[in-house]
Amino acid sequence: MPQNAEKIKDHVSLFAEPEYKELFERKATQFECGHSPETVAKQADYTKGWEYREKNLARQAVVINPAKACQPLGAAFAAAGFEGTLVYTHGSQGCTAYFRSHLTRHFKEPTAIVSDSMTEDAAVFGGLNNMVEGLSNAYALYKPKMIAVHTTCMAEVIGDDLHAFIQGAKDKGSLPQEIPVPFAHTPSFVGSHVVGYDLMVKGVLSNFWEGKTRTAGSSKINLIPGFDGYAVANVRELKRMMDAMGVEYTVISDVSDIFDTPTDGKYRMFDGGTKLEDVAAALDAKATIGMQRWCGEKTLDYVAKTGQETASFRYPLGVSATDEFLMKVSELTGKPIPASLELERGRLVDAIADSIQWTHGKTFAIYGDPDFVLGMSRFVMEMGGEPVHCLSTNGTKDWAAEMTDLLATSPHGAGGKAWAAKDLWAMRSLIATEPVDFVIGNSYGKYLEREFGVPLIRLTFPIFDRHHHHRFPTMGYQGGLRVLVTILDKILDTMDVESAKTGISYDLVR
Repeated sequence: MPQNAEKIKDHVSLFAEPEYKELFERKATQFECGHSPETVAKQADYTKGWEYREKNLARQAVVINPAKACQPLGAAFAAAGFEGTLVYTHGSQGCTAYFRSHLTRHFKEPTAIVSDSMTEDAAVFGGLNNMVEGLSNAYALYKPKMIAVHTTCMAEVIGDDLHAFIQGAKDKGSLPQEIPVPFAHTPSFVGSHVVGYDLMVKGVLSNFWEGKTRTAGSSKINLIPGFDGYAVANVRELKRMMDAMGVEYTVISDVSDIFDTPTDGKYRMFDGGTKLEDVAAALDAKATIGMQRWCGEKTLDYVAKTGQETASFRYPLGVSATDEFLMKVSELTGKPIPASLELERGRLVDAIADSIQWTHGKTFAIYGDPDFVLGMSRFVMEMGGEPVHCLSTNGTKDWAAEMTDLLATSPHGAGGKAWAAKDLWAMRSLIATEPVDFVIGNSYGKYLEREFGVPLIRLTFPIFDRHHHHRFPTMGYQGGLRVLVTILDKILDTMDVESAKTGISYDLVR
């Protein structure tokens, strides 16, 4: 046997053993398509051509490998960012396992989400009994300060009324009347995780704000980070910049400690998060700022109706986007931008100038959430790069129009195009017919890298096959510096690999 207790092999070397190679070959010939390798290769080549590309991009009836997740995952992520909050899924156990595993694999932290485990009987008769019993058990076992409820497909298809169910559970004594239980209806079959994030934040705010009268006069601002795989570091970076400006603020859904808890012998099921009293007091803030427009449209609409000023940004990354964010904060609060942040800006500009000979003219395919793709494309153009294929599965027509306007602002965007509501199978056709130098996206881009040899730069959620990226910021000037270094490293690593093949220009200094 190739595996033994004396020397444990990992799966990479284990599956390279002869018996496993034979097993894989039998599987391919006996249980898969059964076509000859020549037939398979011929069809694969056809799918890389322009004729197939036109058919692929015209496809509407099916989605293949979408670059997005479902609404409940975004709702669970948003809910986790509040103090002492237990995330509660009104739906099946399998759905909940998906949310937990997706977040855990990215952040390398255990993710606490409970479910009332709806099954066939609940699908027929409704999930009221599941919720009454589930809320009772969740409160008794975990003693949360707040329980945030969201739905999955099953609950939405049968039309369960969360407001009535939650109040019914309280009336039956399953929960104390005073415990806050905000909720969001988040069907998985429409929208995406950014919509679910938005709806849950709105649900939390409305739970604390409804029926209250806003008291004007505060100079404090609220910041909504949005769904972000780098939220741990980006929230800390936002706090650092606000502290440097002397701004009073509340981060609405602060996951920075939830998904980055230390190992020090103490168990923390609930760690950090936005304090509930601060959520209630946030009604009196002067303004609320969304760091990502498409993660906060409904929330900001709700906030605006209270009388607060609102503003939204598009993932403030790089020089000009960070400039706009800080100037808006200064305008709203009257606080000047300090010299320390101006120095950080200068250092980022200097770093770009030092390295622009390597980034200038490089072409990129960028995919991910709408705000991320827009923010990253903007920064790529600041570096002299050319965003060619800009794809967002959960991007809307409005997003595509905004992307088109952005690309038109720079000669580096002249060859770029925005692709809204397209998936990674569409991206495959784009790269096959119009190759680029690099792909910027998440871990799923590694299959494009393997097939076409185009290097992947991992810079968005989810990143499963690398560790600890989320601990370093991408927003602000410091985040821009980190992104610049990440892109540069991939450019220079690729250059070293290629030049090593010939020995020409295998230079020590780049």
